[in-house]
Amino acid sequence: MANKEDDTIFSSSYLQRMASERSSKRLQISTSASIDASYPASPQHSPTHQPCKTTVLLIVMHAGSVLDANVDLTAKKSDITTFKGAFESVMRQRYSSMVGHVAIKFVSCPSICTEGLGILSSLSPYSFDVSPSSMDAPQVTHDTIPIGAIPLLASSTSEYQDAVSRVIAGANQVYHDFIKSEEGRGFTGQICFIGDSVGAILTYDALCRSVHSRHNSENNILDNQGIENSMNTEDGKHLTAPSPRRKSSSTCESSHSKLDFDVGEFFMFGSPLALVLAYRKISADKSTNIKRPLVNQLYNLFHPTDPVAARLEPLISARFSLLPPVNVAQYQKYPLGNGQPYHLLEAIQTNPQLFTDGLNIPNMSMSHLRRLSDISIHSTMSGVVENVPLQVISNLTQKWWGTKRLDYALYCPEGLANFPTNALPHLFHASYWESFDVIAFILRQLGRFDLPLLANEEKELTCFRPGQPREKWNKKRTSVKLKNVAANHRANDVIVREGAPQVLIARFMYSPIDVIALTGEKVDIHIMKDAPAGEWTYLSTEITDKNGRITYKIPDDKALGYGLYPVKMIVRGDHTFVDFFLTVIPPKTECVVFSIDGSFTASMSVSGKDPKVRAGAVDIVRHWQELGYLIIYITARPDMQQQKVVSWLSQHNFPHGLVSFADGLSTDPLGHKAAYLNKLVQEHGVIIHHAYGSSKDISVYTAINLKPNQIFIIGKVSKKYHALATILHDGYAAHLSMLQAHGGSRPAQGNARMVIPRGQFGLPGQNASLRRRR
Repeated sequence: MANKEDDTIFSSSYLQRMASERSSKRLQISTSASIDASYPASPQHSPTHQPCKTTVLLIVMHAGSVLDANVDLTAKKSDITTFKGAFESVMRQRYSSMVGHVAIKFVSCPSICTEGLGILSSLSPYSFDVSPSSMDAPQVTHDTIPIGAIPLLASSTSEYQDAVSRVIAGANQVYHDFIKSEEGRGFTGQICFIGDSVGAILTYDALCRSVHSRHNSENNILDNQGIENSMNTEDGKHLTAPSPRRKSSSTCESSHSKLDFDVGEFFMFGSPLALVLAYRKISADKSTNIKRPLVNQLYNLFHPTDPVAARLEPLISARFSLLPPVNVAQYQKYPLGNGQPYHLLEAIQTNPQLFTDGLNIPNMSMSHLRRLSDISIHSTMSGVVENVPLQVISNLTQKWWGTKRLDYALYCPEGLANFPTNALPHLFHASYWESFDVIAFILRQLGRFDLPLLANEEKELTCFRPGQPREKWNKKRTSVKLKNVAANHRANDVIVREGAPQVLIARFMYSPIDVIALTGEKVDIHIMKDAPAGEWTYLSTEITDKNGRITYKIPDDKALGYGLYPVKMIVRGDHTFVDFFLTVIPPKTECVVFSIDGSFTASMSVSGKDPKVRAGAVDIVRHWQELGYLIIYITARPDMQQQKVVSWLSQHNFPHGLVSFADGLSTDPLGHKAAYLNKLVQEHGVIIHHAYGSSKDISVYTAINLKPNQIFIIGKVSKKYHALATILHDGYAAHLSMLQAHGGSRPAQGNARMVIPRGQFGLPGQNASLRRRR
C-alpha cells in the first residue's frame, strides 16, 4: 500500500524525482469521465405553501484579473450583464427547463492586487519606462512582470483578511436582499458561487473561514450587522465593498465573520488559487492537508494557455500530476455535453496503476491497464476495490473537495498564442462572461442534463432510417448482376485541415474479391454534424462511375469545422451502405501512426484465420490515445480487405482510429504508405509524433523524415537498420512501462485533443455488442 505521506507534491521523494527528471509538464488532455449533479434536494413544502420559482441562486464574486489595479463598478456590471445575457441564451437554446429557475447576483469584491502591481512594476528592469496615469493604478506595459507573483503578494498583505471579511459581508447582504425580494421569497434551493481570477481566491478563504466558524458557532457572539450596514448597494441588486481599509484593530473581530448560508457548488474562472495555496503550504507545515472549503463540489475551470491559471488536483494528491485535467465539451459541437463521466472514483478506476503502489508506476499486468467498459461505471466501487486498496481510496476521498474531478480545461482558440503574455489575463478574464462552453458546463452540473454515452452510440448505429425508400435500379441488368452476392463497400477515413476541400470518396463493390462494381446507380450521402447525439443530415445523392466510385466535395457553404464526423453512404437500390469518418483537424495536430500488419499481428495474414494480437499492442494504442493523440491505422493491403481487417481491430478492442488502405492492388505497397503519410504532413499540417511498425516500415517512416527515436519497430530487424529506428527487443510490455514512467511520454499539444473525441465512436463496421466490450 502506498505511503500516505508520499502522496503530496511537497514530499521530499516527489520533489527529488521532479528535480532529477526536469521534465514535468502540465497535462492537458481529456480523460473520459459522466456528469451527475450532486446537490441536496429541496425540503418538502406544506400543501398551502407556494414554492419559489427560483431553484438556483448564482452569486458571482467579481474582483477582476490579477493585472487589474482597480476595477470600477461600471465595468463589473457590464461583465455581469454580458454573463446574464449569455446564460439566458444558452438556457433558451438547449436547457429550456431551467429558464426562470436561475437567479444571478454579484458581489463587487475589493481590488487586492494594486500594491503588488505597483511593487512589481517598480522592480521591473524597465520600470523607468513605465508612466502610470495615476499613483494608485499602475500601468502594466511590459511582459517583464512575473504575473504569478501578483496573487502571492496580494494575499500576503496585512489587510487581506479584512478584504475577505468584506467579501463575506457582501455575500451575506446579497443573500438577505434576495430572499426578501419578490424573486427570492420562499427560496429553498441551492446557492452556488462563481469566482473570477482574483475573486476565487477571496471566496476560497471566505468558505474556509465558514468551516472554522461552524465548529465554534456556539461561542461566536459577533454580530455582523455593523459590517452589513457599511456596505453600499446599487439598485437593490448589486453590492460594492467599501474601498477604505479598516483599521488593524478591527481585523481580529472581522476574522470571525462567516457566511449565513450553505454553498453547494463553487466554480472558479482561471484562478491562480493553487499558486497561493502552494505558497502557503511550502512556507508553513508541509505535513498538514490544505484546508478544504465548505462546499459540496469545487470546479477549477481554466484555459491551458492562461499564464495565471494553475491546477488544484496535484495539491491534494500528487498522483493527479500524472493525469490530465478533464476537457470541457465545446458547446458548438456538443451543446448537451458529450456524456463523459467526471467522478473521482471513475478516475481511480480508469487509472488503477497510479493508485496501487505509490507514485512510481509499477510493471502491472496488462489486464489492470485495460480500459474498463462504460457499463462497469454503474458499479464503480466494486471495480475500484478489485484494483486499488480500500485504504488508498478512503484517504483520497476524505481530503478531496467533492465527489468529482476538480480541474477542467477549456478550448482555447489557436490565435491567442500570438498575443503577448501580459495581454492574456485580460482576454481570458473577459472571455468567461460570454463563453457558451462555460455556461453549458455550469448548467449540466446543476441540472442532470448530460446524455448517456452508451445510449448515444446505440442511437447512432441502430436507429438510422434511410430518408429514401428502396427504388428500382437505374439499370435493369444491375439486379441480375447482384443476385446472390454480398456487398463489399468501403471508404478510407478522411483527414483534412480546416479550410481545405472536404472530399468524400467511397467505392461500391460486390463479392469479397470485387467481381462486380456498382455502376451508374444512386447513392445517398448522410453526415452526422453533432455526434454522438445529433441527427443524420442528408447532403446529396450521387451516381456511381464505371468503377463503382463516388467522389463528392462538400460545398464551401456546408463545410464543417473542427471535429470528427460519421459519414454514411447508402445505395438507393438495396440500402446497403458504407460507414466512415471525416475528420477536420486544427493546425499542427499531433498523431501516432500504427502499421496494422507490422505492429499488431503476431501471424502472417489478417484476412485468413483470426490472427493473434501481439501482447500489449492494444495497451500501447490506448496509452497514446489517452494522451490526446490522433490515432492513425495504415496498411498497404488492398481496400477489398477493409471490412475483415476493421472487424478484426474492433473484435480485439483496439481504440478508435482513422484507417487507410491501399486503393486496390498496389505494385508498390510501401510507397503507398509513404505517399499517404507525406500528404498528411505536407498538405494538412499533421505532426507525426511517433510511428510503429515492422522492419519493412523503417523505409516508409524515414522517407517522411522521422528520427530514429520516433520510430518504434517490433519483431526481427537486420542489424543494418538498428541505427535508423528504436527496436523494441523486450516487446510492448517493457515499452509501455517506459512510456508510463514519469517523463516517458508527454501529452499531445495544441487543440486537437479538445475537438477530436477520444473513444467516442466504434470503428466503422463495429456493432453495438462489440463496442460495449470496450
